[in-house]
Amino acid sequence: MAENTVRSVCVFCGSRSGVRAEYREAAARMGAAMAKRGLTLVYGGASVGLMGAVADAVIAHGGKAVGVLPHFMDAKELAHPRLTELHRVDSMHARKALMAERSDAFVALPGGFGTLDELFEIVTWAQLGLHRKPMGLLDVDGFFQPLLAMAKQMVEAGFVPETQGMPFAVNASPDALLDRLMAGPTMPLTSKWLKDGQQT
Repeated sequence: MAENTVRSVCVFCGSRSGVRAEYREAAARMGAAMAKRGLTLVYGGASVGLMGAVADAVIAHGGKAVGVLPHFMDAKELAHPRLTELHRVDSMHARKALMAERSDAFVALPGGFGTLDELFEIVTWAQLGLHRKPMGLLDVDGFFQPLLAMAKQMVEAGFVPETQGMPFAVNASPDALLDRLMAGPTMPLTSKWLKDGQQT
């Protein structure tokens, strides 16, 4: 993927801010870095938590922000009032599908189970060859280190090919992470469907 083909980045992150100020500060830095590069934010559409922080920063720096929010979540994740586009959909499945369709790359920030759900689905799609878009983790204060350790464990236990054991670019700096995503896909093409014992 050439650098100029990444025009929009999907950000998965918490609808809460977390207990550490660093999480919200990192979300704001990511939004600012994206806007300064002319990258469109695609995200869950909320005005609260880290989701709101990244969108606020994109908008404050003159960038475009596209939100996707299921109707049933209106009472839980208040829609951001100043988005470039807000798409309301009928389900979480439709939300994830539209965010993926509108994005050229994916970044996860700290968050909870919903963030991991979105991240794991997009990684699985890459593993199955359904997309070749780069994926990254903004590793704020080592937040994702346990996840990376689990990925290593899955490789060592024989459930993930070694070549796919690190499907993400990982960095604590938004600019450094975006630089890596601009360079192209982060997961190599490997056939998932192998007989037991066969090596990749």
